[in-house]
Amino acid sequence: MKELFLAWREPEKREWIVVGKLWQEDNKYYFGYTKGVLKAKKSGNFNEFGVMQEIDKIYVSDELLPIFKNRILNKSRPEYLDYIRWLGFEREVSPLEELSRTNGLRATDSLQIFEKPKPINGKFIIYFFSHGIRHLPPTYQKRIEHLKERERLYIAKDIQNKYDKYALFLRTDDPVEIVGYIPRFYTKDINKLLDINDKENVEVKIAKINLDAPKQFQLLCKLETNWPRDFKVCESEEFELIVT
Repeated sequence: MKELFLAWREPEKREWIVVGKLWQEDNKYYFGYTKGVLKAKKSGNFNEFGVMQEIDKIYVSDELLPIFKNRILNKSRPEYLDYIRWLGFEREVSPLEELSRTNGLRATDSLQIFEKPKPINGKFIIYFFSHGIRHLPPTYQKRIEHLKERERLYIAKDIQNKYDKYALFLRTDDPVEIVGYIPRFYTKDINKLLDINDKENVEVKIAKINLDAPKQFQLLCKLETNWPRDFKVCESEEFELIVT
């Protein structure tokens, strides 16, 4: 069962807070607010979503709830087949598969969606698009045009990032150039993995390059490493449902 979390960015501190959880079971979609919403509400800038005004309730629907449905590309759109190719799929995908790969990104709001990683044959494996490409210097953006699929990228800690102490950027080998960032909702757990596992075994490779795609879909990466014994992800209180 896929479990997706919904994160909201506080507009003043620019802090990302996990405020909800989405999952599918028995052909029904479920959504519940997490304890992170209590922190979000304290900021005075958070509003509940649409008809989901009660934070101590689990919402059940036969269809994907509107806040998520409007982040799915309609199959009738002329770019749909290209879009699926950009995402690294060779078939039509379920709504939750699409959301987990795209993070439900829209330019008009401050919400992101991400999947809770689970062990796969003893491995920690995630796919993600490199973030922040459009903000890179032109020379670094140009370097992406010369990358190749299955080429290895290297993780580096952005230790002087004043907004995110867990920030991790991706760089090439020779010459060394930055090609984006790992999405911040994974970086806390990946920092733990870098400390536990041999750093050389925390491997990022290019899964797909889409030079014909918008910047946010240009560089699809795959991170793979061992899943340590007793290792847990998304374990802070903000990930817990208010109502179970």
